[in-house]
Amino acid sequence: MPRPTGNARLKAARLAAGYHSQQALADALQVGVRQVRRWESDAPPWPQPEVGRALTRLLGQELEALGFTPPGGSTAAQSRRTVLAATAAAVGLAAVPTQAVAMQPATAADDYEAVTRSHRRLYWSVAPATLHPAALAHATLGCALLPETAGQTRQRTAAALAETWLLAARIEFFDMRDAGRAQQTLLRALQAAGEADDPLMGSAVLAHSAFIPAWAGDRDAAVERMVAARTYARRGPASAELLAWLDAVEAECETRCGNPRTALHLIGHGEGLLAAGSDHGSPEWLDWFSAVRLAAFKGNTQLKAGHLPQARTTLLGVLDALDATEEKQRTVVLGDLAAVEAAAGRPDEACAYALRALDQLERTWYAMGMDRVREVRRALAPHQHETCVRELDDRLYGWSTTVSALAR
Repeated sequence: MPRPTGNARLKAARLAAGYHSQQALADALQVGVRQVRRWESDAPPWPQPEVGRALTRLLGQELEALGFTPPGGSTAAQSRRTVLAATAAAVGLAAVPTQAVAMQPATAADDYEAVTRSHRRLYWSVAPATLHPAALAHATLGCALLPETAGQTRQRTAAALAETWLLAARIEFFDMRDAGRAQQTLLRALQAAGEADDPLMGSAVLAHSAFIPAWAGDRDAAVERMVAARTYARRGPASAELLAWLDAVEAECETRCGNPRTALHLIGHGEGLLAAGSDHGSPEWLDWFSAVRLAAFKGNTQLKAGHLPQARTTLLGVLDALDATEEKQRTVVLGDLAAVEAAAGRPDEACAYALRALDQLERTWYAMGMDRVREVRRALAPHQHETCVRELDDRLYGWSTTVSALAR
């Protein structure tokens, strides 16, 4: 028998809102922790009106979307349909029908997973503006299918839905640079992971959510989310690759918050995990990480720490080791190499790498890669009258590049 998971939707929303314990939420609502514990049980009671309104304000969702069933209202299946309809409406998608529907066959999970896998592979080659609406439409389909499934079919569909929401959030954050929208989409992903009782997916979602405060320089919030991500990973079993990726994410957060020495320690720990290996295989969705990607994190951190010769060596090794299909990562590495040379006072070499990054961006757009190039151009301000910098400006502010950047 599957173990009870309690009110996974409320738990997910609480964590996403930054309340990392039941006591923290109880304090914010000025209620007893026992009340929060009852809300997160398998049969949560409907909150009193005043407290219910405060709960929706704090967590940003209606009570039905938080796993509560209206008094004397609906069956469990109808309640799930209401929750999923609210989820779709929250991101501006078509409402999910709430009328009674026939149950889907077991093959529905196979079919839904197949499209999820295809989107996972397409992320590396399809333009974000093209793939993002397709991923959202697939999530809408998952929301419609989930109330029509049961047992293992429901669990697998929910897991694929969580991955689809995560893909959409990755595009929103890394490609579209819309952190606010990504935060809301990550909440949907966490709720779907809770429906699937998939702690490793939950860990991945929470780790991605740590990037958002880290980019804003809010280290405390980023660390709290990483603590939650590691907690979920312990419920795994987690592979060495997943644990090393968590080290890499936390290292990126520490680097963004001005702590490169701490970041280098975390990367060293991740390298040790990969060298030791583990008995557990990685989830197939963990296609964004490898030993080469960890080295790319390391090179960027060495750059930020001012270890320029080491950063150059690390990043050149990454550039040689990257697979031909890893076009987005290539732009980031070229940008970091350009930054190394700019910091070393070698503008010609810096511009050469930046121009190569722009060549790659014309083939495969990646906002993170363009950010790297712009950072390099700012670092080259003392050399802006030199010919190589002017040539870089001609490319960086050409019609096609400028229009593409503004359109995205």
